[in-house]
Amino acid sequence: MKRERPSKLSGIQVGISGEYLVAAELSGRGYVASLTLRNTRGIDILASNKDATKSVGIQVKTSQRATADWVMTKKAEQDLAANLFYVFVSLPPGAPASFHIVPRKAVGQYVRETHRQWLETPGKRGQAHRDSDVRVFSDRADAYKDRWDLLGLE
Repeated sequence: MKRERPSKLSGIQVGISGEYLVAAELSGRGYVASLTLRNTRGIDILASNKDATKSVGIQVKTSQRATADWVMTKKAEQDLAANLFYVFVSLPPGAPASFHIVPRKAVGQYVRETHRQWLETPGKRGQAHRDSDVRVFSDRADAYKDRWDLLGLE
């Protein structure tokens, strides 16, 4: 029996659903995936290959929008270790989930550059934009969609 998702999940349910979906996808691809406790800063899932010779940390961001856009904070601009990744999950009601796998460094560069461009572009009435901690990552061209290979766990 096929179960339908409710039309709208709460923010907490969306986040938890995304983490479990990513862990399930990794497990289904033959990797070891462990959800971390909430006190693991910046890492939601630790993933490795079967023999644990390669591992990565993954932060999951989930949205219920049909577009490949995710709201983030200024912290996303930080470039950290090379083995850290974001997996962005799009979970629109009534549609299958999609996954966008992006190295953390690429996310940092993207949000820094797009935020700088936004600040330099006048608003609708010609006014300057006010700086904030809000950032947006977008993959509307699907450059990172289903790019599980980028994790380097083979």
